[in-house]
Amino acid sequence: MIDPKVLRESPDVLRESQRRRGEDVAVIDRLVELDRQRRQAQHDYDELRAEQKQLSKQIGPLQGAVKKNPDDAGAKAELDALMARAGGLSDQVKQADAEATRAAQEADEAWLLVSNIVDMRSPVGGEEDFAVLEVVGTPRDFSTEGFAPRDHLELGEILGAIDVERGAKVSGSRFYFLTGPGALLELALLNLAVAQATSYGFIPVIPPVLVSPRAMEGTGFLGQAAENVYRIESDDMYLVGTAEVPLAGLHSDEILPADSLPLRYVGWSSCFRREAGSYGKDTRGIIRVHQFDKVEMFVFCRPEDAESEHERILGWEREFMDKLEIPYRVIDVATGDLGSSAARKFDIEAWIPTQGTYREVTSTSNTTEFQARRLGIRMRDGDETRALATLNGTLCAMPRVIVALLENHQRADGSVSVPPALQPFLGTDVLRPS
Repeated sequence: MIDPKVLRESPDVLRESQRRRGEDVAVIDRLVELDRQRRQAQHDYDELRAEQKQLSKQIGPLQGAVKKNPDDAGAKAELDALMARAGGLSDQVKQADAEATRAAQEADEAWLLVSNIVDMRSPVGGEEDFAVLEVVGTPRDFSTEGFAPRDHLELGEILGAIDVERGAKVSGSRFYFLTGPGALLELALLNLAVAQATSYGFIPVIPPVLVSPRAMEGTGFLGQAAENVYRIESDDMYLVGTAEVPLAGLHSDEILPADSLPLRYVGWSSCFRREAGSYGKDTRGIIRVHQFDKVEMFVFCRPEDAESEHERILGWEREFMDKLEIPYRVIDVATGDLGSSAARKFDIEAWIPTQGTYREVTSTSNTTEFQARRLGIRMRDGDETRALATLNGTLCAMPRVIVALLENHQRADGSVSVPPALQPFLGTDVLRPS
């Protein structure tokens, strides 16, 4: 949710943000009207309630006076008039309360249709309109080495590391087994990622992967992303597509001391995505799958520190990629490709030799106060209580990092060199064919 002051004082900011996202601008006009109705209905209720309280203060003493002197006709008449007014007012108060509740509910529902305000520095456009901020490393020229690179699935089969056929047999398409060196490689990546994060003060967390509708809605995953969410209808629960969801909900409805910020968490979880709309895309291998593991960073901080924290998260993601010695580029994601909660998002895309292109392996989003307001998370700063900011960043999405590792570090005989930073966690410097 966005600060209502922006709607009341600068609605054109919201209209421009919606336009840049390619989303409905008219929803802002409707929201302006609903917000006006909400405030008017609340004002009407407050005035009637105040009058009701004032009547109660007058009725009490009069009742006492009439009780002491039943023959006081003037006091009795005044009491009867006030009681009649109170009776009629009671119905008005109930109606006003119901109207205020209805207006507030309609406004709240309309707010859920509005995405976060985009950072005006983000490039405008769709998925292909990103801006390249930096390219790091040089892709290998396999032709000069005398062999054609194998793709990750062929390498995974040679190494006995990836089995998609049995994954499909057990669970259907876009599922897979990591076996032998594949399973050990994921565990090594997990330990390397968590070791790096904890060295920077992140608190490690293994969160639940089933969450309530409020947690999913509060983080913005029941809007445009809803089609890719798995729902357990019998229990009204959702399987998370990222640890961002439970980590964001960790402090829902809490007030955090400002001097405890930033609070940084690193979570490891399995993630589940339906991949609706991706029919025919990345059907080979483990680039686009329904279940995968991921290490996710999540930060609660002061709003004024969010931009610098965003740069730090990107720096930690880059450090991790540098340790893996994989060529990559950093992009500023275009407004039309942002999630509903993100104001700005940076992706790191790794070079995939057999595809001759870069593919996303990590991302980091500054969600400003959007998620915190939806989840009721605030901070106490001196005598003031106000919203805080949240940010998220993927440190290691296991399947895609494994794809990039295998393809970029392969050798002619099908073996794969292990980067020095990963060797202590894997216990070897080479993955050899089984």
